[in-house]
Formats: sequence, structure tokens, C-alpha cells
Amino acid sequence: MLFPIDAPWYVYLAMPFVIFGRYFLLCSWLFGLFYLWKQRQWLFRKIQQRFPKRSDYRRELGYSALTALIFGLVVALCLGTPLRAYTTVYTDVSEYGIPYLILSVVLILFLHDSYFYWMHRLMHHPKVYRHVHLVHHKSVNPSPWAAYAFHPLEAVVEAGILPLVLFTLPVHPIAMISFITIMLWFNVYGHLGYELFPAWVYEHPLGRWLNSGVYHNLHHERFHGNYSLYFTCWDRWMGTLRTDSADKVAEVQQNIHQHKAKPCSTPSSAAVADSSPT
Repeated sequence: MLFPIDAPWYVYLAMPFVIFGRYFLLCSWLFGLFYLWKQRQWLFRKIQQRFPKRSDYRRELGYSALTALIFGLVVALCLGTPLRAYTTVYTDVSEYGIPYLILSVVLILFLHDSYFYWMHRLMHHPKVYRHVHLVHHKSVNPSPWAAYAFHPLEAVVEAGILPLVLFTLPVHPIAMISFITIMLWFNVYGHLGYELFPAWVYEHPLGRWLNSGVYHNLHHERFHGNYSLYFTCWDRWMGTLRTDSADKVAEVQQNIHQHKAKPCSTPSSAAVADSSPT
């Protein structure tokens, strides 16, 4: 049901509910964990030391529901109509082998990262930004609910990665489900608002190429730079990795280090109370 192949057309009517349901369940438990239950205990990991307003959560959730509807319609269009015959979807793993099955997931991630980077930069063009991408950037201090909070036009463009993959790369349902799952988790993580990476990840030769919640949170806070999704490759190659990214990482990691050095310290009640979601 997560990625039905050759199913009757009416099965695809449920796709928006499936997509929104997966997103809602993931965001719900992360929001409950980080923004309610462990709000005070884990404040030292909060990238911006304040919380969004309730109106922000409602706006994000509303636009996310609309995005899920659009994503579901795109899936239905590609797989629930005669267009299905023109896709490169295959169902027999032995046709390409297990090595390709694994490689295809990696290829799709890199393809999506490139697609997202250039699409994201286009969304920041002045003539496009205020009409489309501004909706997403109303979440200056994003929460998990901001992951799918797009203007409908942006949601259509975001969903464009699905037909791009389905009509160009030989893709097995397992690979597609894996990609969609990774995409959802990484997107929600990027908007979580908390630092989850240890300091050594940023210093590792491979880790420096991995995008982080701090980088994307800084993009929401400052609006420009750090346009990537999974990796920092395009930002580094195109000179759009914010120069203050390292400073922000150092600031957040220092908060974490100081908290660990003083395990009995109490989080600032002022910071928690700034816009508490409770």
C-alpha cells in the first residue's frame, strides 16, 4: 500500500491519506518527545533557544496536509493511469540484481539532492520567493510540522522528483519505498530544530559532506544559503554554504558540551517559556 504497483485506479485514492498518515505519525512522536515531554531536559540541544507559537504549528500542519494531497495525486497520476506503462518500474529483483537495487537508492538520493538544490535556489529568486516559497519560510524557527509546509505550487515542484525517477531510472518498489522513507525522515530531521549530530561528525572527512539540522535551521533563520537537502556537495561547490555555518555549529555544540559538564544544571525557564507549545 505504501507504493502499490499495478493496483486498480481506485486504490490510489487512498494515497494522500497514506502519505499524510506516515508524515503525521512521525512528526507526532518527535514533537511529543522533543517539544513536550523532554522540552526542558533537552533544551540544551535546541538550535534556536526558543519555541514557535501555536499558530505556527497550525499553519505548518495545514499546509502539510495540502502537500500530502498533492503528493498523493502525483503518485496516482504516474502509477494509477495509462502513464504507468511508460515508467521504468520493475518488480523482479533478479532482473537487475541486488547490487543495483542498493545502488539505485544511492543514485536516487544524489539525483534528488541535485534536483532539490537547484529547485530550492530557484524558489529563492525574488520573483518566485514572495509568491511561493515564502509560505515555507514563515517557519523562521521550524518544528517537525514544517517539513511538508509548502505552498501548493511548491508542493507540485517538490513532487516532481517522483516522475523524474519513475520515468528515467529502472526502479524497484523496494528501492522507491526506501527512498521515500529516507526522504521523509531526513526532511523531518532537518526541521526538527534540535542538534542530533555529535561534534566529530562535522570534523570527519565524510561527515563534512553530510547536511545537518543546524545547517538547514540556519537557512530558515537567515533565509539565504545552505540550500541542500541530504549532502553539502552543491552548497560547497557553488559557494552557497553559509560562512557562519561553522560558527553556528560551534555555538550549539558548546551548549551541549557545557550541559554535559554540568549535569545538574537547570534549563533557562525564560527560554522555555518564550513560546512554549504546551
